[in-house]
Amino acid sequence: QLQFVESGGGLVQPRGSLRLSCVASGFNLEDYAIGWFRQAPGKGREGVACISKMSSIILYADSVKGRFTISRDNGENRAYLQMNSLKPEDTAVYTCGAGPDCRDIHKFWGQGTQVTVSS
Repeated sequence: QLQFVESGGGLVQPRGSLRLSCVASGFNLEDYAIGWFRQAPGKGREGVACISKMSSIILYADSVKGRFTISRDNGENRAYLQMNSLKPEDTAVYTCGAGPDCRDIHKFWGQGTQVTVSS
């Protein structure tokens, strides 16, 4: 089955950190741009960060700039999202997607990993 498998979520206190990981299952990560998205209860899916195939383009939502870092390891077929200075409003299910570039992330969605920021 062609999809991402996400991991690394959990419960963390405000101002804490988490590192999320998504591994590509059944396809080569190097062929795609990768986006991290999140969806909070009662809200639509929001793009968080995106990294192009060769990591030459990296984009962040304004709400996470300076706090989150996206990266990729094509050799391990894996992408990461380092999240620092977490806030309660970062609470959501985080998922990975892929596409030809950061303007068109639309495939291989995984089940997601839950991130809960609470004291």
